[in-house]
Amino acid sequence: MVFDFKKAYKEFYMPKNKPEITTIPKANFIAVRGTGDPNEEGGAYKRAIGVLYAVAYTLKMSYKTDYRIKGFYEYVVPPLEGFWSRGSATDVDPLDKSSFRWISVIRLPDFVTEENLDWAKETASEKKKTDCSSTEFLTINEGLCVQIMHTGPFDDEPASIALMDAYIEQHGYATDFSETRLHHEIYLSDVRKVAPEKWRTVIRQPIRRA
Repeated sequence: MVFDFKKAYKEFYMPKNKPEITTIPKANFIAVRGTGDPNEEGGAYKRAIGVLYAVAYTLKMSYKTDYRIKGFYEYVVPPLEGFWSRGSATDVDPLDKSSFRWISVIRLPDFVTEENLDWAKETASEKKKTDCSSTEFLTINEGLCVQIMHTGPFDDEPASIALMDAYIEQHGYATDFSETRLHHEIYLSDVRKVAPEKWRTVIRQPIRRA
């Protein structure tokens, strides 16, 4: 059976539409860093997404090449995710897109190593005729977080974030943003095919005991 992260880890990919507190374990990702408005046509963000998927699918299909990854098993490429901050701040104003700093990521199976990623970057660059050198191997240990399933356009996220803020205050927690603990989103809908009012996005924020 093909491994699917969304099914294996439902508590992390399919939270409820109300806030919940959870502890997220350490995971490895393909990552591309950048700044600026993610909606800019032909901008850095959209180029980064193309590069991420090129490398991700090169790894996924490696078993059909002469390259062998130790411990490989077939899997579904996980959804796109993003870690966001704003200028010198570490929280995010969803409506001030020009000042965004972002790390776009796709999760990796545990068997993928930095060496495997280097092979995939080089192979994807040659096959796709595009520079994939901006991708990096990134390990993130989120730890204690609050999360919610947001349904609707990205510009409506402040309402869901307000629910999260109220929930953690009621339960004795506070947000805990830093350079390494960031606003996190997981994109479960294909925005090219799904109406904005039906988009599903996991919103996750780091917290600590108040």
